[in-house]
Amino acid sequence: MTNTKFRWGIIGLGSIAGQFATGLQSVPDAELAAVASRTQEKADAFGEKFGAAKRYGSYRELAADPDIDAVYIATPHPMHAEDSILCLEAGKAVLTEKPFTINAAQARATIDAARANNVFLMEAMWTRFFPVMVKVRELIASQAIGDLRIVQADFGFRAGVNPEGRLFNPALGGGALLDVGSYCVSLASMLLGAPVQTTGVAHIGETGIDEQAAMLLRYSEGQIAVLSTAVRTNTPQEVYLIGTEGKIHIPSPWWKPSKLTLSRDGQETETLDLPYEGNGYNYQAVEVAECVRAGKTQSSVMPQDETLRIMETMDALRAQWGLKYPMEN
Repeated sequence: MTNTKFRWGIIGLGSIAGQFATGLQSVPDAELAAVASRTQEKADAFGEKFGAAKRYGSYRELAADPDIDAVYIATPHPMHAEDSILCLEAGKAVLTEKPFTINAAQARATIDAARANNVFLMEAMWTRFFPVMVKVRELIASQAIGDLRIVQADFGFRAGVNPEGRLFNPALGGGALLDVGSYCVSLASMLLGAPVQTTGVAHIGETGIDEQAAMLLRYSEGQIAVLSTAVRTNTPQEVYLIGTEGKIHIPSPWWKPSKLTLSRDGQETETLDLPYEGNGYNYQAVEVAECVRAGKTQSSVMPQDETLRIMETMDALRAQWGLKYPMEN
């Protein structure tokens, strides 16, 4: 790269794109260079708000821009695969918002496109890059709580039912699992790997999506993950990591964490304050830039094969619930 700034483009300009654009403002060497929407008016308004010089009325125009180092895909869930592949085939590094795709088949096709074009691709699981989560991985690796045996994670909130909105519309990939349950499944994956047994129950609401769900995952050495998620129920939004010699507690909101509590058998409980900078979205942007500048095509913190396994786990859960989206028929 000849430019000292790492130049970002954003495709899809809803609220999550605004969060990411805000996060970029906390990264000294990041520049929001271009944005794209399906309407020129929206691109112009977003570009004006966040200082993007180039404002495109189509995604294809941004993908073809030679002066973009990476593209953040912030479109609705069902468009993630198509929009990511568009950019990957144009040779762009891509950061795709979670859930990575609707299902594992789409995830596999997207990853195949990245590998065929030898370009960087990562799922935007922003929670993994917070200082608290970096510390959690260090503590688990050093066996600070002995062998990790149980992961308990919960993420639910109560939203008003809007059949046309993204949370409740099957055509938009609605439901608790893909929207916020994916955080829980990803956390369990990060710490325990791929499950050997996947069991779940869900309440399917009047619009045909999972309004709340509970999941139980078993792993090869007997570890278990107990996970819950909801879009119609306010839940504690906490994490407990329970080991043979202690436990780690991440208080609410664990998905945007700033501290953890470490309790080791026979020792006083420690509270570790690990504040984050910016709004938290900046950390994943830094990871992408560092990987791309180092010539890497994926991140070791959020590798592509793991993203695929997470989608397979969520596919297995939805199959048990009889939840299939219209675009999957």
